Amino acid sequence: MLRGLFIVFTFSVIFAQESEYFQQNVDYNIEVTLNDTNHTLTAFEKLIYSNNSPDTLDFIWFHIWPNAYKNDSTAYAKQAGENSRFAKSDSSERGFIDSLDFSVNGQKVVWENHPDWIDVIKVHLNDPLHPGDSVTIETPFFVKIPLVFSRLGHTGRHYEITQWYPKPAVYDHKGWHPMPYLNMGEFYSEFGSFDVKISLPKDYRIMATGDIVNGQAEYAWLDSLVGVADSINRLPEEEFKQWTKSHSESRGDQESDSSHIEMKTLHFHQENVHDFAWFADKTWLVRKGKLELGDEKRMVTLWSFYMPKNAEQWSNSIEYLH
Repeated sequence: MLRGLFIVFTFSVIFAQESEYFQQNVDYNIEVTLNDTNHTLTAFEKLIYSNNSPDTLDFIWFHIWPNAYKNDSTAYAKQAGENSRFAKSDSSERGFIDSLDFSVNGQKVVWENHPDWIDVIKVHLNDPLHPGDSVTIETPFFVKIPLVFSRLGHTGRHYEITQWYPKPAVYDHKGWHPMPYLNMGEFYSEFGSFDVKISLPKDYRIMATGDIVNGQAEYAWLDSLVGVADSINRLPEEEFKQWTKSHSESRGDQESDSSHIEMKTLHFHQENVHDFAWFADKTWLVRKGKLELGDEKRMVTLWSFYMPKNAEQWSNSIEYLH
């Protein structure tokens, strides 16, 4: 009898825990333009924040992590230490985010900095956000891209764009989780969908989260670049080494002026992920392959992009992906 009561009690506890679980949802729509002369991003973000919690919210904490690269007082700077490349860099090599102007459901709202971290802000809501309700939050933003000290950065006109947009902190059964950007640490973020339109000079090869919605012309161009990488791989060993060496010593047109280059806009979409990152470079070698998932009989397209200087190490990258 006691054993039966214990089993009933155990299942009751498990059921109660499962019924209390919730997860907020954030659906993003972002339009961003890369200026590869000044190494900046000009963008506009619109997101729908759904309150699936049992609590009424009066504010939302946001991460604005590009500010981690703004000065020597950030949590990232302190973690990196006084002997780091970041500590020895000057202001022109660092980054930040600004030009924020939040509105919620079409009305301007007040926001304030976190008392300790300049890469976290609190956005106050004009009206309480009740359980089961959603709000639409909009803001422009501008990012000065730092050199590559950590995950977000550029080296010349090679771009690694991660942790780059205003992002709500997680709200779970323990409450809010606002946190500064840290190099040694990962990121607790809400799941949702992303629709991101990236505008940049058309000669860039780009990798990003999700699929390209308007990708017919882009995929055709990338397919043509696959042939270039294949022809290089077919070179005799000595010629291959000479080609790799020559392209390691020069970035080619990577430093040329892009101001006269025609722009393109690529629209990426992905469901049920907690972040969006993208990477761009003019000189990547492009490889492509296929992988059939045996259980589902579904074909997956594999893409590999790598620098010419790394051609020898990554010539078999499609095999590695398999």
